[in-house]
Amino acid sequence: MNTYNTPLRRAASIAGCSIFALSLTAPFAGTAHATGVLAGTLIENTATATYQTGAGTGTVTSNKVTVKVDELLDVAVATLSTAPATANSEPAVLVYSVTNSGNGPEAFNLAADPKISGNAFDGTIKSVVLDSNNNGIYDPGVDTVLTSGALATPVLGPDKSVKVFVLVNLPAGATDTQTSQVRLTATAQTGTGTPGTSFAGRGEGGGDAVVGLTTASANSLAALIASLANITLTKSATIADPFGTAKPVPGAVVTYSLAAKVTGSGSLDGLHVTDTIPEGTTYVPGSLKLDAAALTDGADGDAGTGGTGGIDVALGKITGGTTRTVAFSVKIN
Repeated sequence: MNTYNTPLRRAASIAGCSIFALSLTAPFAGTAHATGVLAGTLIENTATATYQTGAGTGTVTSNKVTVKVDELLDVAVATLSTAPATANSEPAVLVYSVTNSGNGPEAFNLAADPKISGNAFDGTIKSVVLDSNNNGIYDPGVDTVLTSGALATPVLGPDKSVKVFVLVNLPAGATDTQTSQVRLTATAQTGTGTPGTSFAGRGEGGGDAVVGLTTASANSLAALIASLANITLTKSATIADPFGTAKPVPGAVVTYSLAAKVTGSGSLDGLHVTDTIPEGTTYVPGSLKLDAAALTDGADGDAGTGGTGGIDVALGKITGGTTRTVAFSVKIN
Protein backbone atom coordinates (compact mmCIF):
# COMPACT_ATOMS: atom_id res chain seq x y z
CA MET A 1 0.00 0.00 0.00
CA ASN A 2 2.78 2.50 0.85
CA THR A 3 4.41 1.88 -2.53
CA TYR A 4 1.30 3.11 -4.30
CA ASN A 5 0.50 5.96 -1.90
CA THR A 6 3.87 7.72 -1.84
CA PRO A 7 3.93 9.04 -5.45
CA LEU A 8 0.27 9.90 -5.22
CA ARG A 9 0.77 11.94 -2.10
CA ARG A 10 3.64 13.74 -3.81
CA ALA A 11 1.51 14.49 -6.87
CA ALA A 12 -1.39 15.66 -4.79
CA SER A 13 0.86 17.98 -2.82
CA ILE A 14 2.13 19.58 -5.99
CA ALA A 15 -1.41 20.12 -7.19
CA GLY A 16 -2.45 21.55 -3.85
CA CYS A 17 -4.96 18.75 -3.22
CA SER A 18 -4.98 15.89 -0.78
CA ILE A 19 -8.09 13.93 -1.90
CA PHE A 20 -7.63 10.50 -3.51
CA ALA A 21 -9.18 7.03 -3.47
CA LEU A 22 -7.60 3.60 -3.72
CA SER A 23 -9.42 0.42 -4.85
CA LEU A 24 -8.26 -3.17 -5.21
CA THR A 25 -9.58 -5.76 -7.65
CA ALA A 26 -8.81 -9.45 -7.36
CA PRO A 27 -10.36 -11.34 -10.26
CA PHE A 28 -9.64 -15.10 -10.53
CA ALA A 29 -11.05 -18.10 -12.26
CA GLY A 30 -12.01 -21.10 -10.13
CA THR A 31 -14.71 -22.63 -7.96
CA ALA A 32 -14.61 -22.89 -4.19
CA HIS A 33 -15.12 -26.39 -2.77
CA ALA A 34 -15.15 -27.78 0.73
CA THR A 35 -11.45 -28.23 0.06
CA GLY A 36 -10.97 -24.56 -0.85
CA VAL A 37 -10.02 -22.98 -4.17
CA LEU A 38 -9.03 -25.52 -6.81
CA ALA A 39 -5.35 -26.23 -7.31
CA GLY A 40 -3.88 -24.42 -10.31
CA THR A 41 -6.32 -21.51 -10.03
CA LEU A 42 -4.72 -18.15 -10.80
CA ILE A 43 -5.58 -15.47 -8.26
CA GLU A 44 -4.89 -12.08 -9.84
CA ASN A 45 -4.78 -8.81 -7.94
CA THR A 46 -4.59 -5.27 -9.33
CA ALA A 47 -4.88 -2.02 -7.34
CA THR A 48 -6.39 1.21 -8.67
CA ALA A 49 -6.05 4.70 -7.20
CA THR A 50 -8.10 7.75 -8.21
CA TYR A 51 -7.30 11.28 -7.19
CA GLN A 52 -8.30 14.89 -7.68
CA THR A 53 -6.04 17.80 -8.53
CA GLY A 54 -6.65 21.40 -9.38
CA ALA A 55 -6.73 20.42 -13.03
CA GLY A 56 -9.26 17.62 -12.58
CA THR A 57 -9.20 13.92 -11.65
CA GLY A 58 -6.75 11.14 -12.40
CA THR A 59 -6.39 7.38 -12.14
CA VAL A 60 -3.38 5.15 -11.75
CA THR A 61 -3.22 1.32 -11.62
CA SER A 62 -0.64 -0.90 -10.06
CA ASN A 63 1.07 -3.84 -11.66
CA LYS A 64 -0.86 -7.14 -11.61
CA VAL A 65 0.16 -9.71 -9.00
CA THR A 66 -0.68 -13.34 -9.88
CA VAL A 67 -0.66 -16.21 -7.42
CA LYS A 68 -1.18 -19.81 -8.55
CA VAL A 69 -2.93 -21.91 -5.90
CA ASP A 70 -0.89 -24.94 -4.89
CA GLU A 71 -2.37 -28.41 -4.57
CA LEU A 72 -3.25 -29.48 -1.04
CA LEU A 73 -2.90 -33.23 -0.42
CA ASP A 74 -5.60 -34.52 1.95
CA VAL A 75 -7.68 -37.68 2.18
CA ALA A 76 -10.48 -39.13 4.33
CA VAL A 77 -11.33 -42.81 4.87
CA ALA A 78 -14.58 -43.94 6.50
CA THR A 79 -16.15 -47.30 7.29
CA LEU A 80 -19.58 -47.79 5.72
CA SER A 81 -20.23 -51.17 7.37
CA THR A 82 -22.61 -50.29 10.22
CA ALA A 83 -22.44 -53.79 11.76
CA PRO A 84 -19.80 -56.51 11.74
CA ALA A 85 -19.82 -58.35 8.40
CA THR A 86 -20.36 -62.10 8.65
CA ALA A 87 -17.69 -64.49 7.50
CA ASN A 88 -18.32 -68.20 7.03
CA SER A 89 -17.60 -70.39 4.03
CA GLU A 90 -17.89 -67.16 2.04
CA PRO A 91 -15.56 -64.20 2.71
CA ALA A 92 -16.75 -61.24 4.74
CA VAL A 93 -17.29 -58.07 2.68
CA LEU A 94 -16.16 -54.88 4.42
CA VAL A 95 -17.20 -51.55 2.90
CA TYR A 96 -15.21 -48.31 3.10
CA SER A 97 -15.25 -44.93 1.37
CA VAL A 98 -12.15 -43.03 0.28
CA THR A 99 -12.61 -39.29 -0.32
CA ASN A 100 -10.20 -36.83 -1.86
CA SER A 101 -10.42 -33.97 0.62
CA GLY A 102 -7.67 -32.01 -1.11
CA ASN A 103 -8.16 -29.31 -3.75
CA GLY A 104 -6.68 -31.09 -6.77
CA PRO A 105 -7.06 -34.40 -8.62
CA GLU A 106 -5.25 -37.22 -6.86
CA ALA A 107 -5.08 -41.03 -6.80
CA PHE A 108 -4.57 -42.89 -3.53
CA ASN A 109 -2.70 -46.09 -2.78
CA LEU A 110 -4.68 -48.61 -0.72
CA ALA A 111 -3.50 -51.10 1.90
CA ALA A 112 -5.67 -53.51 3.89
CA ASP A 113 -4.25 -54.80 7.18
CA PRO A 114 -6.06 -57.66 9.01
CA LYS A 115 -3.57 -57.83 11.89
CA ILE A 116 -5.04 -55.47 14.45
CA SER A 117 -4.30 -55.53 18.17
CA GLY A 118 -7.19 -57.07 20.09
CA ASN A 119 -8.43 -59.28 17.26
CA ALA A 120 -9.74 -62.70 18.28
CA PHE A 121 -8.40 -63.91 14.93
CA ASP A 122 -6.57 -62.38 11.99
CA GLY A 123 -8.41 -62.85 8.72
CA THR A 124 -6.80 -63.35 5.33
CA ILE A 125 -7.30 -60.65 2.71
CA LYS A 126 -8.77 -62.26 -0.39
CA SER A 127 -9.09 -59.14 -2.53
CA VAL A 128 -9.55 -55.37 -2.60
CA VAL A 129 -12.33 -54.27 -4.97
CA LEU A 130 -13.58 -50.94 -6.32
CA ASP A 131 -17.35 -50.36 -6.44
CA SER A 132 -17.53 -49.90 -10.22
CA ASN A 133 -21.25 -49.15 -10.41
CA ASN A 134 -21.27 -47.13 -7.16
CA ASN A 135 -24.26 -48.99 -5.70
CA GLY A 136 -22.56 -49.82 -2.40
CA ILE A 137 -23.10 -53.55 -2.91
CA TYR A 138 -20.35 -55.99 -3.84
CA ASP A 139 -21.22 -57.41 -7.27
CA PRO A 140 -18.88 -60.26 -8.29
CA GLY A 141 -17.96 -60.06 -11.95
CA VAL A 142 -19.05 -56.43 -12.14
CA ASP A 143 -16.91 -54.56 -9.62
CA THR A 144 -13.21 -54.05 -10.34
CA VAL A 145 -10.82 -56.36 -8.49
CA LEU A 146 -7.50 -54.60 -7.93
CA THR A 147 -4.43 -56.65 -8.73
CA SER A 148 -1.60 -57.13 -6.28
CA GLY A 149 0.94 -54.35 -6.60
CA ALA A 150 -1.61 -51.98 -8.13
CA LEU A 151 -3.91 -51.35 -5.20
CA ALA A 152 -5.01 -47.78 -5.83
CA THR A 153 -8.07 -45.70 -6.49
CA PRO A 154 -8.55 -44.00 -9.84
CA VAL A 155 -7.73 -40.30 -9.91
CA LEU A 156 -10.37 -38.58 -7.80
CA GLY A 157 -11.36 -34.95 -8.25
CA PRO A 158 -11.65 -32.68 -5.21
CA ASP A 159 -14.47 -33.78 -2.88
CA LYS A 160 -14.98 -36.97 -4.92
CA SER A 161 -15.23 -40.42 -3.31
CA VAL A 162 -15.00 -44.06 -4.25
CA LYS A 163 -16.33 -47.06 -2.33
CA VAL A 164 -13.88 -49.86 -1.63
CA PHE A 165 -14.72 -53.46 -0.70
CA VAL A 166 -12.23 -55.59 1.24
CA LEU A 167 -12.99 -59.32 1.10
CA VAL A 168 -11.69 -61.27 4.08
CA ASN A 169 -11.49 -65.06 4.52
CA LEU A 170 -11.69 -66.76 7.89
CA PRO A 171 -8.49 -68.48 8.98
CA ALA A 172 -8.41 -72.07 10.13
CA GLY A 173 -9.18 -72.22 13.84
CA ALA A 174 -11.62 -69.30 13.98
CA THR A 175 -14.64 -70.18 16.09
CA ASP A 176 -18.26 -69.10 15.94
CA THR A 177 -19.02 -65.48 17.03
CA GLN A 178 -15.36 -64.46 17.30
CA THR A 179 -14.75 -60.92 16.01
CA SER A 180 -11.92 -59.20 14.19
CA GLN A 181 -11.10 -55.87 12.53
CA VAL A 182 -9.41 -54.85 9.29
CA ARG A 183 -7.80 -51.45 8.69
CA LEU A 184 -7.95 -49.81 5.26
CA THR A 185 -5.35 -47.08 4.70
CA ALA A 186 -5.28 -44.64 1.78
CA THR A 187 -2.21 -42.53 0.99
CA ALA A 188 -1.77 -39.87 -1.70
CA GLN A 189 0.32 -41.12 -4.60
CA THR A 190 2.05 -37.75 -4.89
CA GLY A 191 3.43 -38.16 -1.38
CA THR A 192 2.77 -37.96 2.34
CA GLY A 193 4.46 -36.34 5.31
CA THR A 194 3.98 -33.89 8.10
CA PRO A 195 1.57 -31.04 7.33
CA GLY A 196 3.29 -28.43 5.20
CA THR A 197 5.64 -30.87 3.46
CA SER A 198 6.02 -29.63 -0.11
CA PHE A 199 6.65 -31.48 -3.37
CA ALA A 200 7.98 -28.93 -5.84
CA GLY A 201 6.28 -28.80 -9.23
CA ARG A 202 4.12 -31.88 -8.56
CA GLY A 203 0.84 -30.10 -7.99
CA GLU A 204 -1.99 -29.54 -10.45
CA GLY A 205 -1.04 -27.02 -13.17
CA GLY A 206 2.67 -27.26 -12.38
CA GLY A 207 2.47 -25.72 -8.94
CA ASP A 208 3.70 -27.35 -5.77
CA ALA A 209 1.86 -30.10 -3.90
CA VAL A 210 1.60 -29.43 -0.18
CA VAL A 211 0.66 -32.00 2.46
CA GLY A 212 -2.44 -30.99 4.41
CA LEU A 213 -3.54 -31.62 7.97
CA THR A 214 -4.37 -35.30 7.31
CA THR A 215 -0.69 -35.92 6.39
CA ALA A 216 -2.14 -37.11 3.04
CA SER A 217 -2.85 -40.45 4.71
CA ALA A 218 -5.96 -41.72 6.49
CA ASN A 219 -7.40 -45.02 7.65
CA SER A 220 -10.49 -46.62 9.14
CA LEU A 221 -11.37 -49.91 10.84
CA ALA A 222 -14.23 -52.24 9.90
CA ALA A 223 -15.31 -55.31 11.85
CA LEU A 224 -16.23 -58.86 10.90
CA ILE A 225 -17.67 -61.74 12.88
CA ALA A 226 -17.21 -65.47 12.40
CA SER A 227 -20.56 -67.06 11.63
CA LEU A 228 -20.00 -70.81 11.70
CA ALA A 229 -22.19 -73.86 12.08
CA ASN A 230 -21.54 -77.41 13.26
CA ILE A 231 -23.60 -80.53 12.86
CA THR A 232 -24.08 -83.70 14.87
CA LEU A 233 -25.92 -86.71 13.48
CA THR A 234 -27.42 -89.06 16.06
CA LYS A 235 -28.85 -92.42 15.02
CA SER A 236 -31.22 -94.46 17.15
CA ALA A 237 -33.46 -97.49 16.58
CA THR A 238 -36.73 -98.91 17.89
CA ILE A 239 -37.86 -102.49 17.31
CA ALA A 240 -41.32 -103.97 16.95
CA ASP A 241 -41.44 -107.78 16.67
CA PRO A 242 -44.39 -109.95 15.58
CA PHE A 243 -45.08 -110.87 19.21
CA GLY A 244 -45.73 -107.34 20.42
CA THR A 245 -42.38 -106.99 22.17
CA ALA A 246 -39.13 -105.41 21.07
CA LYS A 247 -36.99 -108.41 20.17
CA PRO A 248 -34.78 -108.27 17.03
CA VAL A 249 -36.06 -111.56 15.63
CA PRO A 250 -36.75 -112.39 11.99
CA GLY A 251 -39.86 -110.55 10.91
CA ALA A 252 -39.28 -107.71 13.38
CA VAL A 253 -39.39 -104.14 12.05
CA VAL A 254 -36.52 -101.85 12.96
CA THR A 255 -37.25 -98.12 12.65
CA TYR A 256 -34.15 -95.93 12.45
CA SER A 257 -34.23 -92.28 13.47
CA LEU A 258 -31.48 -89.92 12.24
CA ALA A 259 -31.41 -86.56 14.07
CA ALA A 260 -29.32 -83.87 12.32
CA LYS A 261 -28.68 -81.07 14.81
CA VAL A 262 -27.06 -77.86 13.54
CA THR A 263 -25.54 -75.49 16.09
CA GLY A 264 -23.82 -72.10 15.87
CA SER A 265 -24.78 -68.72 14.41
CA GLY A 266 -24.12 -69.71 10.81
CA SER A 267 -25.70 -72.19 8.44
CA LEU A 268 -24.88 -75.30 6.44
CA ASP A 269 -25.71 -75.49 2.74
CA GLY A 270 -26.66 -78.53 0.69
CA LEU A 271 -27.18 -80.81 3.67
CA HIS A 272 -28.11 -84.44 2.86
CA VAL A 273 -28.82 -87.31 5.22
CA THR A 274 -28.11 -90.73 3.71
CA ASP A 275 -28.11 -94.28 5.03
CA THR A 276 -27.76 -97.76 3.62
CA ILE A 277 -30.03 -100.73 4.18
CA PRO A 278 -28.29 -103.09 6.60
CA GLU A 279 -27.38 -106.55 5.38
CA GLY A 280 -29.95 -109.09 6.47
CA THR A 281 -32.82 -106.63 6.29
CA THR A 282 -35.27 -105.34 3.67
CA TYR A 283 -36.41 -101.76 3.27
CA VAL A 284 -40.06 -101.20 4.20
CA PRO A 285 -41.63 -99.29 1.28
CA GLY A 286 -43.33 -96.04 2.22
CA SER A 287 -41.62 -95.82 5.60
CA LEU A 288 -39.43 -92.76 4.82
CA LYS A 289 -40.28 -89.64 6.82
CA LEU A 290 -38.86 -86.16 7.49
CA ASP A 291 -39.87 -84.58 10.79
CA ALA A 292 -42.73 -87.12 10.98
CA ALA A 293 -44.06 -86.08 7.53
CA ALA A 294 -44.21 -88.94 5.01
CA LEU A 295 -41.98 -88.82 1.93
CA THR A 296 -42.43 -90.82 -1.24
CA ASP A 297 -39.76 -93.36 -2.16
CA GLY A 298 -39.35 -92.19 -5.74
CA ALA A 299 -37.26 -89.34 -7.13
CA ASP A 300 -40.05 -86.80 -7.41
CA GLY A 301 -40.92 -83.42 -5.97
CA ASP A 302 -40.25 -84.10 -2.30
CA ALA A 303 -36.94 -84.15 -0.43
CA GLY A 304 -36.30 -87.91 -0.19
CA THR A 305 -35.80 -91.19 -1.98
CA GLY A 306 -35.86 -94.67 -0.47
CA GLY A 307 -35.40 -98.23 -1.65
CA THR A 308 -33.22 -101.30 -1.56
CA GLY A 309 -30.10 -99.20 -2.12
CA GLY A 310 -30.77 -96.98 0.92
CA ILE A 311 -32.29 -93.61 1.67
CA ASP A 312 -31.29 -90.05 0.76
CA VAL A 313 -33.03 -86.95 2.15
CA ALA A 314 -32.03 -83.44 1.02
CA LEU A 315 -32.36 -80.94 3.84
CA GLY A 316 -30.93 -77.97 1.88
CA LYS A 317 -29.71 -74.95 3.86
CA ILE A 318 -30.02 -75.35 7.62
CA THR A 319 -29.33 -72.53 10.06
CA GLY A 320 -27.84 -72.96 13.51
CA GLY A 321 -30.30 -73.93 16.23
CA THR A 322 -32.23 -76.31 13.94
CA THR A 323 -32.76 -80.06 14.23
CA ARG A 324 -34.21 -82.13 11.37
CA THR A 325 -35.11 -85.79 11.88
CA VAL A 326 -35.21 -88.48 9.18
CA ALA A 327 -36.80 -91.89 9.84
CA PHE A 328 -37.19 -95.10 7.87
CA SER A 329 -37.89 -98.77 8.61
CA VAL A 330 -36.44 -102.12 7.62
CA LYS A 331 -37.63 -105.68 8.29
CA ILE A 332 -35.22 -108.31 9.57
CA ASN A 333 -35.11 -111.16 7.05
